[in-house]
Amino acid sequence: MRRVRTAALISGRGSNMEALIRAAADPDYPAEIVLVLANRPDADGLATAAAAGVPAEAIDHRPFGKDREAHERVLDARLRDAGVELVALAGYMRVLTPFLVRAWAGRMVNIHPSLLPLYPGLHTHARALAAGDADAGCTVHMVTEGVDEGPILGQARVPILAGDTPDTLAARVLAEEHRLYPQCLAELARRIRAA
Repeated sequence: MRRVRTAALISGRGSNMEALIRAAADPDYPAEIVLVLANRPDADGLATAAAAGVPAEAIDHRPFGKDREAHERVLDARLRDAGVELVALAGYMRVLTPFLVRAWAGRMVNIHPSLLPLYPGLHTHARALAAGDADAGCTVHMVTEGVDEGPILGQARVPILAGDTPDTLAARVLAEEHRLYPQCLAELARRIRAA
């Protein structure tokens, strides 16, 4: 069975990347994590990926200044050099330019810690609590040019409990992210493989 060559892009600890690597350790999983790229050399997830035997590199965005597309052109070249077919954003904390989004249209996926279309962007848990919502959760979606606006592939709900703080809610949502992301990535990889 051919496995879809997949890269994960991270900015920090990479716990969702780690969940994808764990899922892909099963030889029947339809995606293989072949590369991890970080925009920060100090991203903890680089060591996690390397310890799992996945090539991991930093392509620091800072030398590129405000030219985000120039940074992304280097990322894109590295992805293509590695024969990547599918890109999973896993805590990649940069808004992408149209260049990279278009280059990987239909082959780039993200996980977001809210029930989109509610609360795109940052501080999702605090916003859900401030709104008095009964539920929070996470969403896996295709990446499009609008921030957190792409077609939804899957969602998981988490009840908001009395006394929840943004941190306690985030911890419960993150556990669901680690379950949902590998499942949705597998479904997308099967579609790409069948195309």
